Amino acid sequence: MAPTITVGDSIPSGTFSYIAYAPELEDASACGIPTKLSTDEWKGKKVVLFSVPGAFTPTCHVNHLPPYLQKYDEFKAKGVDVIAVIAANDAFVMSGWARAVGLKDKIVALSDPEAKWSKSIGLDKDLSAIGFGTRTDRYAIILDDLKVKYVAVEPGSGVSVSGADAVLAAL
Repeated sequence: MAPTITVGDSIPSGTFSYIAYAPELEDASACGIPTKLSTDEWKGKKVVLFSVPGAFTPTCHVNHLPPYLQKYDEFKAKGVDVIAVIAANDAFVMSGWARAVGLKDKIVALSDPEAKWSKSIGLDKDLSAIGFGTRTDRYAIILDDLKVKYVAVEPGSGVSVSGADAVLAAL
């Protein structure tokens, strides 16, 4: 699916839920309390968003998310204020995934329930055929003061144009 948002566009307003990192969450029995994050909070910031169809799924868990964490310092050196991973999973699952891979406060794990925000930019995906329902597509967006500077959607099931290396090269 081609995105309905393109380079130069301003992103639509949206609200995600997430559980902010706190040291108490190092205890696997802690759940945390979901809170809201509005895209409006990114005004004046350089933001890298990348989206995965599902937390803990093979490609997302092994090939997509880890390079962003490994190259965190490179993103910061290029002036990135916020790195966020988006999926249609709920905030508790996203928090569990963030803890499992050690994101701490480096990458924000945002829940886009039913891929509502992703759908608003043409980047949702119907995975009902495999029992997943509506999910976010696999994509990456670079924002500068809420304006799209880069948007890329994976053409297949791999990670290339939405991966950390491609996004770093586009910064």
